[in-house]
Amino acid sequence: MNIQKCAVIGCGAVGSTIAFQLVNGGLFNEIVLLDVNKKKAEGEAMDIGHGIPFVQPVDIYAGDYSDLKDAYLVIVTAGASQAPGETRIDLIHKNARIFESIIPQITKYNKECILLIVANPVDVLTSLALKLSGFPPERVIGSGTVLDTARFKYKLGEQMGIDTRNVHAFIIGEHGDSELAVWSSANVSGIPLDEYCANGGNCKGIEDREKIYEEVKNSAYEIIERKGATYYAIGVAVERIAQALVRDEHSVLTVSSLMTGQYGIEGVCLGMPAVIGENGVEKMIELPLNEEEERKLKESAETLARVLEEA
Repeated sequence: MNIQKCAVIGCGAVGSTIAFQLVNGGLFNEIVLLDVNKKKAEGEAMDIGHGIPFVQPVDIYAGDYSDLKDAYLVIVTAGASQAPGETRIDLIHKNARIFESIIPQITKYNKECILLIVANPVDVLTSLALKLSGFPPERVIGSGTVLDTARFKYKLGEQMGIDTRNVHAFIIGEHGDSELAVWSSANVSGIPLDEYCANGGNCKGIEDREKIYEEVKNSAYEIIERKGATYYAIGVAVERIAQALVRDEHSVLTVSSLMTGQYGIEGVCLGMPAVIGENGVEKMIELPLNEEEERKLKESAETLARVLEEA
């Protein structure tokens, strides 16, 4: 495997933005773009490539599945886009069929790569990619709730007047309508949120926790209504996951990966804090959840299990 080689399958707004972000980040020296529309992939590779004289050198080009043979990381964004008023779960039947054609083509040429699934509904498609690929669970990862967690931290930091990097809080479960905010472990630089607020923190803006949660959960819908699609923030989020993988960081990120009995849940992929390194998911971290949070997490898993069965 060439750890400095990455492939992006799907050159729509999300895939091309991810490729652009990866080039700027300098993580890879070779990036191959694939799309059902080969000319689209060629155009994106040309457009991004023309900016390379201003960044670290990288060979970016349009290719086909045979070019994946030594890629360390294969990012899959291909799929139908989420339309206004359409939930991520509504996408499953369209995108499951697309994955049934894509994943076997990947494994035909590369059985050792790490699969990073970004297409929605990401948790269901990560589970499907795991089944179709036959890869070990640690090497099939979904973008999960990494972006949702970032949105949560952004919203809390904005309302409290705190640098979002010093706000530590998680969104877990489905990347979608059944996700949940883990308020019980939220903290500001290690100080529990309730304690921080009780000791004079500027918390007036987060008193209505249900409102904050709804705003975070519905962020994508709000953006899609205004501009048709979301792609910048997920591009940055995927680059962050790629950094943790390539640099063997052992970073904790809320990626989607297979549950194997944590909280009594197994057989589905969910967004949960996990240690990420060069070999993929090294360990899933079980957050201390209160009774209500654990109940909601199980409900989220049950929702996804039903949809996966349909798929």
